Amino acid sequence: MNLNELTITQAHEGLKRKDFSSEELTWACMERVKEFDGKVKAFLTVLEKESLEAAREIDKKIKAGVIPGALEGIPVALKDNILVQGVKCTASSRILENYIAPYDATVVVKLKNAGAIILGKTNMDEFAFGSSGESSAFKITRNPHDLERVPGGSSAGSAAAVAAHECIYALGSDTGGSIRQPAALCGIVGLKPTYGTVSRYGLMAMASGLDIIGPLAKNVEDARIVFEAIRGRDPKDATTVDYNAPQPPLNLRGGEGGVTGLRGTRIGIPKEYFIDGMDLETEKAVRLAIKKLEELGARIVEISLPHASYALAVYYILMPAEVSANLARFDGMRYGYSVLRGSNPSQPPLNLRGEVGGLYDVYAKSRAQGFGDEVKRRIMIGTYVLSAGYADAFYKKAQAVRTLVKRDFDEAFLNVDCIVAPTSPNPAWLIGERMNDPLSMYLADIFTISANIAGIPGISIPCGKAHNLPVGLQFLAPQLREDVLFNVAGAYENARKAVDV
Repeated sequence: MNLNELTITQAHEGLKRKDFSSEELTWACMERVKEFDGKVKAFLTVLEKESLEAAREIDKKIKAGVIPGALEGIPVALKDNILVQGVKCTASSRILENYIAPYDATVVVKLKNAGAIILGKTNMDEFAFGSSGESSAFKITRNPHDLERVPGGSSAGSAAAVAAHECIYALGSDTGGSIRQPAALCGIVGLKPTYGTVSRYGLMAMASGLDIIGPLAKNVEDARIVFEAIRGRDPKDATTVDYNAPQPPLNLRGGEGGVTGLRGTRIGIPKEYFIDGMDLETEKAVRLAIKKLEELGARIVEISLPHASYALAVYYILMPAEVSANLARFDGMRYGYSVLRGSNPSQPPLNLRGEVGGLYDVYAKSRAQGFGDEVKRRIMIGTYVLSAGYADAFYKKAQAVRTLVKRDFDEAFLNVDCIVAPTSPNPAWLIGERMNDPLSMYLADIFTISANIAGIPGISIPCGKAHNLPVGLQFLAPQLREDVLFNVAGAYENARKAVDV
């Protein structure tokens, strides 16, 4: 196995044994980027010099006898809406094409403190608005399993980089499925933590009441390791919760016969998640996975989430409303692209007398030229639902229905330990297939959005293939019960490996 194909655990053990150095591990990933990223287009910024220098510093510590930490010396890629001080951070938008981050996001501080090696920043749907990776202002990321297909979105580059072994793991952000859905389409593991367990400080806001940072990894164990490293209360983010209390021990290694049992675990199957129009081969793969869970001793219980059908509509009212407010700061005056000076922040304003009529004209023209179509679409929807005479009819009503969606989950978790469902209704589609059909694109997140609405954790893991493309299986658990996700998803993952399902 090549070094860049290792998991976090394997890389950590190798570094401890001094089988290889952090510099060798980092260089293996960097060579893979040079070899393959021209096809996949996962990265926007590659920090070759900086990452190799950081790796050498780690090697000095290991050589001196210091035992490396779980993430120390291991390369990670970051979605390009997470700030790294001194590094370009664009959110894949022209309006931030030359923006340099002035500080580190809290998750970056934690990763740096853990000794992680930051390889670079990954491509994404512009401002995280999309489900395919096609709405980036700079390039279209491609699925490593089939370069003619999308990798999912909006954490397209992070998912593709992990699947293509261009890094050992990555961070993405999830507002309505943007970690889990690309993880499913790329055949890797993606964790959306409980809202508030990971700081959003230094994450470019899309919808502040829904956004959460989480890992994309090669297996469940790696996702757990990264989550442990980045979680916790942050005084810079008032929505974070204290989640440093010890969790029950996890058993992902396997019990008798190498497979962790699920005897006594109650797993709910929401009848609303198996819908007309779902790809038949995807449904078959998911149902085979459910059967495997039953063979592991889990008790499968059919449940109902009666308001699940409203989740998509609720999301596409609440999310654009927050988007319209959060993106108001990009006005062509303070930072980023401006019609007065282009995208160069150091360039003095141009004398455009006669071309720019006034302050409003600067705002309007800067935003019109700096934002892409999908961003404009969501800003306009959000402004409409918040406008006088419509806020009560749309925004307040959506907030009320959001409470009902959350209540459905609360009641379901009184009877089951976790819920299992498809991650996506279909495998990766062809590039360009849905770009002119926004509704079809939005429906790609139909199974993931509810978790964000309810603020609960979810994880997507591979469960087979449909049309020779990866299929994702999604587990959902009560708030702050990521340990349940790791146990159940880990048990299934081990069972698949044991019998090569």
